[in-house]
Amino acid sequence: MRVTVWNEFVHETRGDERVLAHYPEGIHVVIADGLREQLGDDVEVTTATLAEPEHGLSEEVLAQTDVLLWWGHIAHDQVSEEVVERVHRHVIEGMGIIVLHSGHFSKIFKRLLGTSCSLKWRNDGERELVWTVAPTHPITQGVRSPIIIPEQEMYGEYFDIPVPDELLFISSFSGGEIFRSGVTYRRGLGRLFYFSPGDQEFPVYHNPEVRKVLANGVRWAMPTVERTFLPTDRHAAGWFE
Repeated sequence: MRVTVWNEFVHETRGDERVLAHYPEGIHVVIADGLREQLGDDVEVTTATLAEPEHGLSEEVLAQTDVLLWWGHIAHDQVSEEVVERVHRHVIEGMGIIVLHSGHFSKIFKRLLGTSCSLKWRNDGERELVWTVAPTHPITQGVRSPIIIPEQEMYGEYFDIPVPDELLFISSFSGGEIFRSGVTYRRGLGRLFYFSPGDQEFPVYHNPEVRKVLANGVRWAMPTVERTFLPTDRHAAGWFE
């Protein structure tokens, strides 16, 4: 399994002490380490960040990526449209993608879902319980229910997304809110998994249960067919000749 973990890597480079306390080398490094821990020799993990040429997501990188994990927060607007279009095309052609936490408002997530992807939020560092509602799904296998996250940013409904293909997790918060925190979609030949737990100010990606979910998500999002270039126009004259 060839996996690329993308992180805008902005909070960390600004020296935010709350972030660096949990992610001194970057959120992407902790996520990548968790995947290696869970998947062992079955996975080859590389990382990419916003400041790299082409955001680290060149045509060559994406062609060699089976599953892309995406974490972004305060720099969505800095992601180039060219890279968004490139990632979108690779998903449609069969690459898996896992969008994490505040990546719900990324250009690529909104492009893939076609809605505003807006939600309610409050950051009081309160407890989140992540409840499994699809116990037979591959992504939920071996994951305790509920996952207990002692401190987390609250995401709440209404979450403006299309009706999911599959609803896997629902979160509840100490303030009484609930949230569809784990959903899947198929887009073209690719698979998409959105998983919300993982704010930059809290050590959520160190949580072994969260790491298990992400590892299961990678296995599930792997291409199920050979990656295929899809022509932009199948109605051209002479198609059947």
